[in-house]
Amino acid sequence: MRFTRTLPVWAILAATLTASAQEQPATACENEEEMGQLPETAIVLNGDRRQVHSQVLNVLLDTRDLSFQDPDVPRYLIIDKEGKSLLGIGGYIEGVAMGDFRGDINNRGFMTYDIPVPGSPTARSRMAADVSHSTIFLKLVRHTRVGALTAYFQTNFTGDNGGYGLALDQAYVSVGNITMGLANSTFADVSANAPVIDYKGPSGQVGCKNVLLRYRIDLDRHWAMAISAESAKTTVTAFDGQEEMLNQSWPDIPLYVQYSWGTGSHVRASGMIRNLGYRDLIDGHNCHHMGYGLQLSGIFDIQNKVSIFYQGAYGRGIAHYINDLDGNGFDLVGSTTDPGKMIAPRTVSFAGGARYNFTSKLFASAAYSFNRLYDQSQLGGDTYLRGNYVSANLFYSPVRDLQIGAEYLHGTRKNVNLESNCANRINLMIKYSF
Repeated sequence: MRFTRTLPVWAILAATLTASAQEQPATACENEEEMGQLPETAIVLNGDRRQVHSQVLNVLLDTRDLSFQDPDVPRYLIIDKEGKSLLGIGGYIEGVAMGDFRGDINNRGFMTYDIPVPGSPTARSRMAADVSHSTIFLKLVRHTRVGALTAYFQTNFTGDNGGYGLALDQAYVSVGNITMGLANSTFADVSANAPVIDYKGPSGQVGCKNVLLRYRIDLDRHWAMAISAESAKTTVTAFDGQEEMLNQSWPDIPLYVQYSWGTGSHVRASGMIRNLGYRDLIDGHNCHHMGYGLQLSGIFDIQNKVSIFYQGAYGRGIAHYINDLDGNGFDLVGSTTDPGKMIAPRTVSFAGGARYNFTSKLFASAAYSFNRLYDQSQLGGDTYLRGNYVSANLFYSPVRDLQIGAEYLHGTRKNVNLESNCANRINLMIKYSF
């Protein structure tokens, strides 16, 4: 993104959102009724657990925007003398054994895009093990006059091209209703993600992290909304006469409106616009496409026993936001009928399934997902057309903070020439959270 061009947009939005945050009524820790009580599982390294301010406690325990694979509430806490500031330290160690059969994907994640078409007789099975998704995070929460201040930092070990180098996962600061930094995109409803061991997730699932500036507000106990400006990656496939612009001039603008009820149910309607630029070398002009996305997602919880989760999306030029397509050159593709021009391909995607809780320690889930890409046939018959993804798993926690799981995955990839191939994987997982 060209910073000098986008600075006015970001500055105006930041000033507007900051002014809104400052209009919130100030609160002060004046009496014991405003003190909260930490859960018994918390390990207090320093401070008095009885003196935590209610505002700090509410933010610490808020898990509404966490996906299944995000770490939960931190266990180890440092509390200041007045209970207005709290530093939490947490994470988990996760080991996964993977076995591919009747087709394999040479990747830590089960991405149907990476299924080779046609299949190779020498690549029909594969055994592997991985601990790179283990994570550590820090969460600082502080009570202020303009709302709770939160600083969050999370890292894993996926950053060394198959090794175990540190990789930044999230890093953001929130003040009241405003969030700034690297976080889950506002277009992604991560709490409605399928519960899977596979860290990449279903082929048609919307999920990515961007550097963003977000304003989120709870309108009442049921309604919430958010809007953000996000710096997103764009990858294109260009022909002669077309050139990718090295920098985008405008941020992506996603927003949503959500209605929640019960203990965990919600429905969310999301939308997004993005400006996709490229260089027409034939006419000598810089050109722009207006990409857009629409999504309906949510969770329907039935008496804490059964949960139905779903998300369906449609758009143009939104490949960056779809699991199967991110980074593969499908935000813009070259036109062969109009030299020098590029188009923003259409995408239709879905991910959904159900979870059943046998007990508080044992649950099972199943999910199905697909992604269909349009307007890409000019790239050749071996270009991706559709990916399908099926998961079935079982998770058990024999003791607190320890979870084991077993999972079956099946995926298929079909190309424009209608050739296809499939792959299967068994995942076995053990995870200890701290």
